[in-house]
Parts: sequence; C-alpha cells; structure tokens
Amino acid sequence: MNEAETRAEHIDPALAAAGWGVVEGSRVRREYPITLGRLEGFGRRGKPRSADYVQVCRNTKPGVVEAKAWDKELADGVAQAKNYADKLAIRFTYATNGQGSHSLTRQ
Repeated sequence: MNEAETRAEHIDPALAAAGWGVVEGSRVRREYPITLGRLEGFGRRGKPRSADYVQVCRNTKPGVVEAKAWDKELADGVAQAKNYADKLAIRFTYATNGQGSHSLTRQ
C-alpha cells in the first residue's frame, strides 16, 4: 500500500476518529505548504516542501503529521516531521505509517 492509499484508508479515518475536522473549531490541512523550494539559479526553484497534515484548532497549529507508506518503518518520518515543525514553529509532531504513530514534543 503506497502513501496515498495509507492516508486515505488509515490516517484520515484515525484523525477523524480523534475529532480532527469533526469537533467544532478543529480541522486538518492536507499538503500544508512550508517552503517554495530551494533556489537553483536562473529563476528556477526545486520541489516545494509541504507537510502531509497540519492540525488547526481555533486558528492555532498545535501539530504536524508526517505520513509514510504502510510498508515503511514507523520512525522513517520522525526527522522529517520534526524539521517541518521547527520551520512552522509547531510544538507537537507525529509520524505514522497507518499502523501506529510516533510523537515528539518540541521544547
């Protein structure tokens, strides 16, 4: 199962079951833009960076979620999620492959 299938079949329902996007004032932003992409010269940029999910509650962003494919290791997305959280000044980070999750809290 690839990342898109894992997100649709496992991660999206888990976020909804936890109340994200269901409870009033909360929502989940998918493919949240982080950077425009690295400058490569001659007016070109590299691939833009975006977080798989950013949790939003009453106009604050408490968490970022990095999704990985079903067959990837659970911890594969931890460093990526932490990097995104640092760039967005978000305190809580989560990485998941749909089978479990790993979470970190920034200081």
